[in-house]
Amino acid sequence: MEELIRTALDAAGERGVVQSEVRVVAPDRYLQLAVRNGSASALTDSRTSALGVRVRTRRAWGFATTSDLRPGPVREVAHLAVRLARAAGRSRREPLRVTDEGYPRGGRYETSLRHDPFNSSLDPVIDLLRTAEKRLHVSRTVKSGIASFSAWEENKWFASSAGASYTSRIVHVGAGVSATAVRGSHVQRRSYPASHGGDFSQAGFEFVEGLDIAGRAADVGGEAVALLDAPACPTATTTLVLGSEQLALQVHESVGHAVELDRILGSEAAFAGTSWIAPEKVGSLRYGSEFMNVVADATERGGLGTFGWDDEGVPSRRTAIVDQGLLVGTLSSRESAAELGLSRSGGTARASGGDRAPLVRMTNIDLEPGDSSFEELLEGVIDGVYMETNRSWSIDDRRLNFQFGTEVGRRIVNGELGELLRNPLYSGMAPEFWASMDAVGDKTTRHLWGLPNCGKGQPIQVARVSHGAPSARFRRVAVRGG
Repeated sequence: MEELIRTALDAAGERGVVQSEVRVVAPDRYLQLAVRNGSASALTDSRTSALGVRVRTRRAWGFATTSDLRPGPVREVAHLAVRLARAAGRSRREPLRVTDEGYPRGGRYETSLRHDPFNSSLDPVIDLLRTAEKRLHVSRTVKSGIASFSAWEENKWFASSAGASYTSRIVHVGAGVSATAVRGSHVQRRSYPASHGGDFSQAGFEFVEGLDIAGRAADVGGEAVALLDAPACPTATTTLVLGSEQLALQVHESVGHAVELDRILGSEAAFAGTSWIAPEKVGSLRYGSEFMNVVADATERGGLGTFGWDDEGVPSRRTAIVDQGLLVGTLSSRESAAELGLSRSGGTARASGGDRAPLVRMTNIDLEPGDSSFEELLEGVIDGVYMETNRSWSIDDRRLNFQFGTEVGRRIVNGELGELLRNPLYSGMAPEFWASMDAVGDKTTRHLWGLPNCGKGQPIQVARVSHGAPSARFRRVAVRGG
């Protein structure tokens, strides 16, 4: 790999090239196993390899990639990247600015594992999935049960003409169960520990064992059945308490994407839109209430957005995004940070593989916990609604207006959780919603949730990110039954 990288850097060192970078991801491996209704429904073990060359001239970037890891094709790709940068520069009048950064020289980052899923027998995984899925079927009303496991392995080599270099091996794993109950035209689903495949972490199989999906499966199936008889969530403007998993997705959609600096600057507009935040408002915008504190932390243990250095060689860091409701920071790359006049990148330039150019992406975007226990969040709520476990989401292309549905709701009556509610929905506008947050759960209500399917860019790039979120309380929110 080091010889291939030197070959690419030498070939890209043509006249007019200010800097060149080479990234090799080999292999990039994905493993998925799933059991549905007693049978295998997913048996996937895919491996890809790619080398990407990115060059910068005085005016533009050029990027090219190949999966043919031989010296000849690598040289051709490097020359192509230079030609693309020169072509792009013809339509740009202003010089391309980037921040100056300190770079690693021979750095190494590796996920700490106790049970490596890629160097172990899969028999324990299969046994766990079969047992968990079987236990979902608590009655004939449960028509579909699924238990799934996923793991990703990324081996990366990075070097630049500026002398930067690092290698890394990152492993992500996760699992979950889901039961679907049907009676006539009524359908209800319940998932654990989260919807959309479960929960995920940068760890080994020990994380999956700790989820105890087999031990929780019967309760999941039972709650899916119980929801068939539950009343619909009432339509009202009321007090809303959100569980940790749902609040994590709220952070993802209405904060994380909105503070990506390329969206704010308007350069990322084709896929899922831009942002409601104006560039000049960074540092002064009131995003939410005084209880709102959000950080981007690429150093957090176990996060899917945790790494040693980003795909520009910038070290991982923890950055304040919202401080007591005030927008104080963004997610940025070297180029977008320089365009906004910042002195350094946020270290959030990430690519989904060696065949993609880096984009501004989320890392681990966390809503910081407050000082209220879960019982204290419910106190003083005479009549309200509690919602947990995301079922659906919809948000406009500026990340402003939204509607979310959850798998389950519960009435809050006189500070206590009451009856189940089916098909609960809530909606609002991002700044008004976050301004209505008047209490945030403490560390006992917080969890770091892994999200493996964040999409952005054209061609599409799917990133894995995490969100630390507690439970929280919001006043005067519009809720209804779907």
